[in-house]
Amino acid sequence: MIQKIFIIIGVLFIIVGLLYPLLKDIGLGRLPGDIVIKKENSSFYFPIVTCIIISIVISLILIFFKK
Repeated sequence: MIQKIFIIIGVLFIIVGLLYPLLKDIGLGRLPGDIVIKKENSSFYFPIVTCIIISIVISLILIFFKK
């Protein structure tokens, strides 16, 4: 069972890696609610909303494959 989950997660990483240029164009990673702090010599970026959306999608996929 755990092997199947690791394989699914690995496949998802590969798919996201291949689709990254397209995902970047639709704004995934720069959603409203993502935290961006820019100062003179540094910047901090934390994509909290993007993380939540990705977590929900992965959870739904895993629930779908569990059944």
